Amino acid sequence: MIDLRQLRENPDVVRDAQRARRRDPGVVDAVLEADARWREATTTFEAKRAEQKSFGKKVAQAKGEQKQELLAQVKGLAAEVKQLEAATAEASVARDELLRSIPNISEGAPEGLEEDFEVRELVGEPRQFDFPVRDHLEIAEGLRAIDMARGAKVSGARFYFLTGVGAQLELAILNSAIDQATKAGFTPMITPTLVLPEAMEGTGFLGEHADEVYHLDKGDDLYLVGTSEVALAGYHAGEVLDLSDGPLRYAGWSACYRREAGSYGKDTRGIIRVHQFHKVEMFSYCRVEDSYEEHERLLDWEREMMARIDVPYRIIDTAAGDLGTSAARKFDCEAWMPSQGTYRELTSTSNTTQFQARRLNIRERTEDGLRPVATLNGTLGTTRFIAAILENHQQPDGSVVVPEGLRPYLGGREVFEVIA
Repeated sequence: MIDLRQLRENPDVVRDAQRARRRDPGVVDAVLEADARWREATTTFEAKRAEQKSFGKKVAQAKGEQKQELLAQVKGLAAEVKQLEAATAEASVARDELLRSIPNISEGAPEGLEEDFEVRELVGEPRQFDFPVRDHLEIAEGLRAIDMARGAKVSGARFYFLTGVGAQLELAILNSAIDQATKAGFTPMITPTLVLPEAMEGTGFLGEHADEVYHLDKGDDLYLVGTSEVALAGYHAGEVLDLSDGPLRYAGWSACYRREAGSYGKDTRGIIRVHQFHKVEMFSYCRVEDSYEEHERLLDWEREMMARIDVPYRIIDTAAGDLGTSAARKFDCEAWMPSQGTYRELTSTSNTTQFQARRLNIRERTEDGLRPVATLNGTLGTTRFIAAILENHQQPDGSVVVPEGLRPYLGGREVFEVIA
């Protein structure tokens, strides 16, 4: 969550951030009012508790009937103190619930909603085809790489089997991502895909985003993650980190699950929007002052991965209103999809500054004491890469040229051939 002290001292900054996201700035005043009620309740409680302690000394010195009278008064005073303490706690909960409803303060992101992004960079030129372009599912079916029909038969809509070269291609993408991350100094991780509510809430995926995640509520209060970011953020929850040697970096490989609530009718064909996929996610803990350069580093590692699959893409600066709850800034790498004539997201990287760490109580020790660290995340490889590879490297006969950067992970294979 955002820093309460910052909201108290600079409420206009938070109001402006709300407007940039196209959200109601009135919540800032609601938090300030709730905070004032908490302060008043706290002051009254502490004054009464001090009176209780002082009264206790009088009781210790009294004797006889006077002591009995004082003891009776102490009992009433104790009940009043207990009531005031409960009122203070209630005021604190009410304030914190309002505070948690405020997303991170966007820093440098364009104002507006999803369509208000800014193109930061264009890389490569879309290929000019001299034959009818197939979409990735048609190509995959010719290669026997994806089986949507049997996926739906087994699990329902938007599930699939990756078969043959489809499975091999996904493993090549993910293994190359882990290889790249390891060489860059990341610690590779295989992460849990079921997490406690505290981890999901701490990373900002509950609240208004709760309908987007799968919840196991039949005796197990656990959530299926939509990204290993959740587990990697929770990995150091409640800890004090030593960042004197620079950022702590992890690369998590996991299955990911998303309900895709509200996306019905969008990208229902193929594997662009599905309920289950695999992903390698970069995650970094660093000092907040270093987080802006670290964000650029994560983007550079994503560029390196995009070069490996050799597809045209653009980098966009996501608009404030399209940022997730935790993100202060997000850059997406969007690959050109020839069958759609548009760019579609393959990777994203977000700087969540101290938002997640404040919720998860992850801190570092500085000369001025303990403070929350910054956390960042970024996609390095995922199942959706397959769609971009198949469409951009398709051939007239339905075969697909394997990008050179992935060939070492496919036994040197150069072409995926159509299976009759």
